[in-house]
Amino acid sequence: MPNHYNLNLTEQTDTSKIIGKMRIGSDWKDPKKNWLEIKSPVNSEIIGFTPIGESNDIDDAVKQSINSRKKIESLSIWERSNICFQISDVILKNKEELSNLLCLEQGKPLYNEAISEVEAAAASFRNWGEQAKWLETNFFLTQNSNKRCFSMLQPRGVYGIITPWNFPFNLPVTFLAPGFLAGNTMVWVPAPTTSLISKKLMECIIEGGMPDGIINMVTGIGSEVGEAVVKHKGVDAVCFVGSSATGEIVAKNGAGKHLILELGGNGPTIVFNDADLEIAAKKISIGCCLNAGQICTATERILVQKDIEKDFTNLMISEMKKFKLGNSFEKDTVLGPINNFPGKDKINLHLKDAIDSGAEIVTGGKFDESHGSPLYFEPTVITNLNKKNLLNIDETFGPVAPILTFENDHDLFEIVKASPFGLFGSIFTKDLSKAFKYSEKLKCGNVNVNDMSCYWETHIPAGGASGTSSGYGRQGGRHTIQEMSDLKTITMDIE
Repeated sequence: MPNHYNLNLTEQTDTSKIIGKMRIGSDWKDPKKNWLEIKSPVNSEIIGFTPIGESNDIDDAVKQSINSRKKIESLSIWERSNICFQISDVILKNKEELSNLLCLEQGKPLYNEAISEVEAAAASFRNWGEQAKWLETNFFLTQNSNKRCFSMLQPRGVYGIITPWNFPFNLPVTFLAPGFLAGNTMVWVPAPTTSLISKKLMECIIEGGMPDGIINMVTGIGSEVGEAVVKHKGVDAVCFVGSSATGEIVAKNGAGKHLILELGGNGPTIVFNDADLEIAAKKISIGCCLNAGQICTATERILVQKDIEKDFTNLMISEMKKFKLGNSFEKDTVLGPINNFPGKDKINLHLKDAIDSGAEIVTGGKFDESHGSPLYFEPTVITNLNKKNLLNIDETFGPVAPILTFENDHDLFEIVKASPFGLFGSIFTKDLSKAFKYSEKLKCGNVNVNDMSCYWETHIPAGGASGTSSGYGRQGGRHTIQEMSDLKTITMDIE
């Protein structure tokens, strides 16, 4: 797995900073050699250090996971649910501390996003804990009158869980909670640059009553610990959220194992000429700027019917200017920095590609270093794009609203199919039949009608469409528990 970060390793730590740890079994572990400096995208300051784990740490974590099978088997679904409820309570009890660290380490605005992500994680533990108690399987009728046939859900075994930096507190819960409720033990590898908040999540999980060894956490670089957990013979299944390029490597290294892969997204947002343009612009601008556009389901390409292009563009400029860019700890900040320098490089690359082909930036388009770091990017609207631009083909991961136009279905789907992704899409129209028609025709796992592309609630099934580069498997509510379980069928004679 490639290293996509600019990482500074050191053998020393400053104990006045936040010190991360790995959790293996009942022990908090330091690295055998190196620590990673964690710099805040909010102010560019070193805020702490996290261990750089090695493949031997993965070995130890897998052994702990295997040895903890009896612990989890002894817990009924009701007991597992109660532990999830207790973890939820612990998260809410520590909400202020957790939100502040999440803001500092990831960069998202404290009052407008970080607090809500922490609250969402608490709700996720509670929601999955409740849903697990009401899962049902089937009793099947048979041709043979002497046979009885039924199915049941059983754990898959040891899961490797690899999670990204964009939602480092809530997104891991979408696998850790259902994985635990399904009866699996887990080795969790969080993104290295947001590992301090990952340690805090582990502390909440332990304080909430999770038995030692059921969830183990190893921090480090993907090319070392991420690859090791995917390839490990003691790991039975893998969940990965991240880029499509890395997802291909995970799929290759994890061949033969059950995989849930949520990969890149650049699903189209389509605005038809019968849409309510004011509502569309308001919703779409949120989809562009939420989490500074660093969401795989973000609104990253907007396909607008040609005859409404001018009116819609003017509305988008007005809406995007409402997103106040500023220090993430200030109450009125709506848009904070992007998380890392490779992300900055990618935004600049995509904009240069567009400008070189004749596109026009009509608002924004620059990094503003006056807020404390070089990672603050202005909310941006860009027009006169074509289907070959990187802004249409690839995911940009920034607060950018690229507007392309179409006149008919042929134009529309030529633009759509230029990108290989198929995660979330969005349609704006007042026509119900049109909403149904194009929702069915779009090759996306999820389509939102008259709302931003990134609208999602954690109990709703979500995932990439087959034949795209956006992965496979479904996460959300009972669907994740089922994905992380083996469905076993049993037949027997009654005489």
